[in-house]
Amino acid sequence: MRFLLNVVDTATGTATDAEMSAIDEFNAALTERSQLVLAAGLAAPQQSVVLDNRAGAGLTMDGPLHAEEEYVSGFWIIEAQDRAEALALAAQASEACHRRIELRPFL
Repeated sequence: MRFLLNVVDTATGTATDAEMSAIDEFNAALTERSQLVLAAGLAAPQQSVVLDNRAGAGLTMDGPLHAEEEYVSGFWIIEAQDRAEALALAAQASEACHRRIELRPFL
């Protein structure tokens, strides 16, 4: 099963050297077990663009969809046998990056 692990933060690019090292170790362990599909950091929401082209509307809006203090600053897509394993990996991710993690299964 595939799961999305969202990193919840209030800023982008603020990981310390120790956090980055722990994240690299976590990523290496996932890779070694063939569980890492993709991992990446994301730009701040202020750099986003929201588009709505339903019925050819052609609307664009600079900035985030939602103006919230917390947002997704990075993510992992992982392979796990079940929800219990994904929860354990999400707990390791939270410890590594020192941030809250939102775990969501793919449909």
